[in-house]
Amino acid sequence: MRQDAALIELSRCSLVLDGHVVLDEIDFVLRRGERWALIGPNGSGKTMLLKMLRGDVWPTPTGHERRTTRLDKEHIAYVGPERQDKYVRYGWNLTVAQVVTTGLFDEDIPLTQPTRAQQQRVARVLQRFGLSGLRRRHMLTLSYGQRRLTLVARAFAGNARVLLLDEVFNGLDARAREKLRRALERPRGGHDWVLTSHRPKELPSNVTQVARIEGGRIVERGPGVQKWGQSPLRKPRAVHAERAEMGTVPISAALVRISSATIFRDYRPVIRDLNWTLLPGEHWAVLGANGSGKSTLLSLIYGDLHPALGGTIERAGLAVGDRIEDWKRRVAWVSPELQADHFAAHSLEEVVISGRYASVGLNAPPTAADRRSARRWLEYFGIAELRDRGPRSVSYGQMRLALFARAMANEPELLLLDEPCTGLDGDVRERVLHEIERLARSGTQIVMAVHDAEDIVPAVQNVLRIRAGKAKSELRPRTR
Repeated sequence: MRQDAALIELSRCSLVLDGHVVLDEIDFVLRRGERWALIGPNGSGKTMLLKMLRGDVWPTPTGHERRTTRLDKEHIAYVGPERQDKYVRYGWNLTVAQVVTTGLFDEDIPLTQPTRAQQQRVARVLQRFGLSGLRRRHMLTLSYGQRRLTLVARAFAGNARVLLLDEVFNGLDARAREKLRRALERPRGGHDWVLTSHRPKELPSNVTQVARIEGGRIVERGPGVQKWGQSPLRKPRAVHAERAEMGTVPISAALVRISSATIFRDYRPVIRDLNWTLLPGEHWAVLGANGSGKSTLLSLIYGDLHPALGGTIERAGLAVGDRIEDWKRRVAWVSPELQADHFAAHSLEEVVISGRYASVGLNAPPTAADRRSARRWLEYFGIAELRDRGPRSVSYGQMRLALFARAMANEPELLLLDEPCTGLDGDVRERVLHEIERLARSGTQIVMAVHDAEDIVPAVQNVLRIRAGKAKSELRPRTR
């Protein structure tokens, strides 16, 4: 095959879903030796373009569309948040080694017994991505970033010639991002790939082509990454909080107090002997590597997990024996995993209304007050026109905005944010961070778990670092 031979080609390909044009007359060619970055806002069509390149979705028939490829589907690997969510939706609680092994055969669940040579290949890939110590852990007990890295290893274990990587760096800590970047930058023996991203700084240095997508159309394309470094995504402006200062809050009683708590996941201690207090008016960032326990801590605060015997958690206004649902109606939660939980919702409006009841789905028809609240917050986050569309017909970033609207439907006292900017484009990320800052300044307390310090809003001045099962508190330098 010639070095510049076309591996996959789309010509005048459109995609219409639920009456909405998702891709509009797309022309795109991936040639041997090319490595593409696709950039563009949430809902622009990046994910569906990747799916069309692989053959997971096909162009809507128009009479002049054409999709051609020199590759079998098993030679094109896809990694993205939707594939990751499938393990949650279908309860595929495979071990890490099993997940990576399925990449050898392009299977979702283990159906083919690997040979000894193939098992050795899996072991090498696990070692390459630092996953050997997790090989016997089950997928649904891992952190979001560990699951993402497992799916990356799955793609590299197979026979794929082309990698389609949808926001693949999301959820990865600095060490894991560097491992993946090195794998994509291999000078020889590597893959051709197409990668979507909202953050220019994470693009590998060997990108050969960049395309910008807006409204389902490729509006600009060109070679290299240098001239695209910041301009297509616009460098975020500094977040300027509103000047409304928080009222005087008495620092007498804790909102949450955790004492001598050890927290187990999958029969193993994730956090040991935790002592931590959230006082009224405080905002915290939780930092740590993939699998360190950041999400576990938020789940404990929310009420989905409990300390092992000997540890305690006290929540203001919740006496012993009270229902945890009473607490959850005062607390809001946003995380990537929620996208899988609400995948079957009939509409984004239903997703938002469920936040008023701290539920997944609705147990009763929505009231007029429910609909007014949903309309208010959908408008607030700029997605009111999507309220009748289901999660499967909006982009990952648009669904994340719906989850923010859901979180605010009850106007919570405490907002728990697990990687809140995952999947958001530059402009939407800037707006979300501004709104988080505004909420913090107006009295809603914030606890946010992040990998990237750029995602910590200025109001957050307290940091809890989790390392090797131990948590340490520190003050964050004040920024203005």
